[in-house]
Amino acid sequence: MDNEADETADMAIEQMAQVEAIKKAIMQKVLTKEARERLNRLRLVKPEIAAQLELYLVQLYQAGKLAAQLSDEQLKSVLEMLLSEKKFKIVRHEK
Repeated sequence: MDNEADETADMAIEQMAQVEAIKKAIMQKVLTKEARERLNRLRLVKPEIAAQLELYLVQLYQAGKLAAQLSDEQLKSVLEMLLSEKKFKIVRHEK
């Protein structure tokens, strides 16, 4: 039984590594060097936002909506758009 759990864990780790490799390859294709550097710095301070940005870029790439590499300025614009969508306020009314 323990052996099955180990194999399942190993397979999950391997799949995660494959997904990361694919994501890295896509980022190489869709971002300029400067934009990749910005994404890496963002990953250090806000990993959840960097992951969301990567997911969005992967989706754009897979949908064929990225005709050329995104520059650092374009990446900043996409990031601002993603961050502005997250700003909302929950107001609770007490009865």
